[in-house]
Amino acid sequence: MNVTRELEIFKDGLVDLISEEELINKLNQSDKEKRPLKIKYGVDPSRPDIHLGHTVPLNKLRALQERGHIVVFLIGDFTARIGDPSGKNETRPMLSNEEVRANAETYQEQVFKILDKKKTEVVYNSDWLNKLTPVEFLGLMSRYTIARILERDDFQKRYQAQTPISLLEFMYPLLQGYDSVVLKSDIEVGGTDQKFNLLVGRELQRDWGIEPQVVMTLPILEGTDGTQKMSKSLNNAIDITSEPNDMFGKVMSIPDSLIMRYWQYATGTGKEECELWRQKLAEGENPRNVKAALGQRIVERYYGTGAAEEALAEFNRIFREKNVPTDMPEIKIEPGEYKVVDLVVQYGLCESKGEAKRLIKQAGLKIDGEKVNDIDMVVKISSEILIQCGKR
Repeated sequence: MNVTRELEIFKDGLVDLISEEELINKLNQSDKEKRPLKIKYGVDPSRPDIHLGHTVPLNKLRALQERGHIVVFLIGDFTARIGDPSGKNETRPMLSNEEVRANAETYQEQVFKILDKKKTEVVYNSDWLNKLTPVEFLGLMSRYTIARILERDDFQKRYQAQTPISLLEFMYPLLQGYDSVVLKSDIEVGGTDQKFNLLVGRELQRDWGIEPQVVMTLPILEGTDGTQKMSKSLNNAIDITSEPNDMFGKVMSIPDSLIMRYWQYATGTGKEECELWRQKLAEGENPRNVKAALGQRIVERYYGTGAAEEALAEFNRIFREKNVPTDMPEIKIEPGEYKVVDLVVQYGLCESKGEAKRLIKQAGLKIDGEKVNDIDMVVKISSEILIQCGKR
């Protein structure tokens, strides 16, 4: 094994690596013992669907599987009931066992669109956390102080703002860290928002006499708005289960500044291909063309080449030739007069009245091809009309 080349692949795209020296030692030991490294990646199935933001660590894990290493895909069915407080400014409601299990099943179906099932071990942390005795649980709690837990940026902000923090949330990093003790993981991968939790795992492993795991963090991918973290609740996410045309259209809507970030972190392609597109942009290639290639690559990954080509053709039909889509949802409503803002919200073209008003101000709402300029406009419906909200 060429350790220098192996290290380069491991480091590609990382934000944090703690530490490089330890990783080199683990790679050398892996080669010597002919043993693949055990790479832990944990998810709490608090929601059923995966979007492109979730695929950033999954893409990294797939690249490492292709180097022969094993991914331990940990489903936090126990910790999901608490809810990971990372990056949150309020306590999450507890989920039921039924909700968690249903989400976990859907999550697994989607995650193996990326991960190699043959090189993945799926485990549930309820298998060991449910078995902790009260004495063992208290022993785990004694490993950390409140002062150390409050070093977390999000906890610090909530504490200073006098926003409630439950004792359960204080326990979350310890429970996640204890997972690493049980699994004896060599490496743990997560987003930058997980860094504190991953480091707790290192410390607990050391307390238990286990060689500490290497921590690798990856960036948080921005959503289609170009500024905030990709999230379904912020209406800026691209689900990997989206229909091909919708997926392609949403990729085309991202700001040009994110094109290469999406190429690097959302496609699963190699470094060489990303550099090729980066070079084309530098040489003056139209960003629209690079974005179209990006959209095709993402759709192709989840639906195949045919669907990707059809999505591109359909997008061109709508937005270049100014024709209407071949497949539009049709809704039957009673004839009458409707406020335009109420109309587009009621039938799902906008998530809220605020979004509808912003769209009108940005000239993004059209009725029968004509831009709507007045947020108080009343639409008279007596026959079929065509409504376009942004790309929909």
